Amino acid sequence: MYIQQDELTDGRIEQLITAHVEEMKEHSPPESIHALPLDDLKKQDVTVWSAWDGEELLGCGAIKELSSEHGEIKSMRTAALHMRKGIARQMLTYLLQEAKQRGYTRVSLETGAMAFFEPARRLYESFGFQYCPPFGSYGEDPNSLFMTKEL
Repeated sequence: MYIQQDELTDGRIEQLITAHVEEMKEHSPPESIHALPLDDLKKQDVTVWSAWDGEELLGCGAIKELSSEHGEIKSMRTAALHMRKGIARQMLTYLLQEAKQRGYTRVSLETGAMAFFEPARRLYESFGFQYCPPFGSYGEDPNSLFMTKEL
């Protein structure tokens, strides 16, 4: 597996991001969906990486810069055929290393509060993320949980 910065021009990554947003719509009410659509992932304050095995897309993840010291983990997604193979763990490891290289002292994320999101929460907890109040532009939301990690 290798991870590379992604320009979001390949149809496979576009399909993965679209599937991610659509799945969030299935499991969260509209006002609680914080997954970034493709156009927002192309903005200057967001960097996306994709994980590959040869020509096969395994997953993706992104960092949105909130400040020079604070980044937000976004768009963590594993391709359906590669779930439960450790792809997300490898991607999160990569994103945290990138955050440290950027000089961030903290990374945060938002995830769903529903049972569907429990595997993601367990992953983040295993990396030392702690639950926290809403950060950035987020507000209180019974369908969202917020987590942060000091680097």
